[in-house]
Amino acid sequence: MNKFYVYIMTNLSNTLYVGITNNLERRIYEHKHELLPGFTNRYKIHRLIYFEEFCDVYSAIQREKQIKGWVRRKKIVLIDSINPQWIDLAQDWFED
Repeated sequence: MNKFYVYIMTNLSNTLYVGITNNLERRIYEHKHELLPGFTNRYKIHRLIYFEEFCDVYSAIQREKQIKGWVRRKKIVLIDSINPQWIDLAQDWFED
């Protein structure tokens, strides 16, 4: 069964990035190692602070769009509900 993930990442300035992927570990590795050009690379967004898992891509896409449409405060409430200290949930996933 395929899994899909909606995730939120941040940087030291608490800039938020919402994304979607079918391989969370690979995608976070790419963000942390700045392998892809774009917003997350430019703003050094390396900390995974929230994610949700879905069984179908349509539900994941719908949820990503929903979260992206929220104001910042609502996103913060969501993050705080499971990770109030904004700890990097992937801090131990990779060897340096």
